[in-house]
Amino acid sequence: MIAKASSMIVDEDVRTILDDVGPALEPLHGTTLLVTGGSGFLCSYFVETVAALNALRDGPACRLIVVDNLRTGTASRLAHLVNRADIRFVQQDVSTGLDLGEPVDWIIHGASIASPTFYRRYPLETIDANVSGTRHALELARNGARGVLYLSTSEVYGDPDPACIPTPEDYRGNVSCTGPRACYDESKRLAETLCVTYHQLYGVPVKIARPFNVYGPRQRLDDRRIIPDLMACALRRQPLVLFSDGRATRAFCYVADAIRAFWRLLVSNASGEVFNVGNDEETSIRALADRLASIAPEVLGPPSPSVAYQVSDDRNYLTDNPQRRCPDLSKLRARFPWQPRVPLADGLARTLRAYAEASAKEG
Repeated sequence: MIAKASSMIVDEDVRTILDDVGPALEPLHGTTLLVTGGSGFLCSYFVETVAALNALRDGPACRLIVVDNLRTGTASRLAHLVNRADIRFVQQDVSTGLDLGEPVDWIIHGASIASPTFYRRYPLETIDANVSGTRHALELARNGARGVLYLSTSEVYGDPDPACIPTPEDYRGNVSCTGPRACYDESKRLAETLCVTYHQLYGVPVKIARPFNVYGPRQRLDDRRIIPDLMACALRRQPLVLFSDGRATRAFCYVADAIRAFWRLLVSNASGEVFNVGNDEETSIRALADRLASIAPEVLGPPSPSVAYQVSDDRNYLTDNPQRRCPDLSKLRARFPWQPRVPLADGLARTLRAYAEASAKEG
């Protein structure tokens, strides 16, 4: 029986993930997996997957080590798992080292500060996590790790040339090294260089994933990225506020779809390679807001919220903000039996239900 997560929606997501990739995760049994940033939005799903996998299996469990300094990760995401014998929680800053006192077989390195609001508040800490933290993870992997997954970002592409959208992995990027996003974008680029260098010099079996605008339950409502912002407005029964003209586009990927791809990458033989992970259904920010406005009354009850335009108090809110973002997923689709399955409307409805469920529990 699968152990219950903190949300019915997350439970359903985990079952969906295991239904798809469960057999591919056979190599994890009887080994130790390290997840850095494990209390974060994305990485908490890896922890839930392993917890559910162990509960379903009679054989040797996968021992899980979850590392997080809880600067932006939230301990409550995984509070229901703290007493499990197969999971060890370590509060540690990866930028200062990874002194675990035991070997690991697999590493998912997701420790980072990914929200523009937070990485601009903590620019040096962001650089340290992405550069020093990644190097510490790669040094640990040199001691015989069977597989490493590094979670990079689509931000390494910057604001792509329109001729390069959808954007393939070999696009070299249009990124400012001095702008307000540079602490994140450029340190992620350097972290990718570290990964490739460790693969070339030491044979570290690292794969690099570039997620594109992944969203879903457990993303912090104060994250200040567009979907949590709009969800927070909807939950407060206020207009959905856009701090732009709404013409910029993104391709939003529901979290369960992304996690399915990440797992396949971790256990694959694609060492030293880079893969886009996302959904190639491109939509404008205005269309996103309109879609959520139509979904909100189905989840929360009437009326439908309006969409409002305001100017942000943050003068750098739109600086270096890409006008279009959409992944070319040809490489991922060609190498793995994977497709994004959750349409945007369905993913938004699931996410809003999860937030509403959490709000009702708190109330």
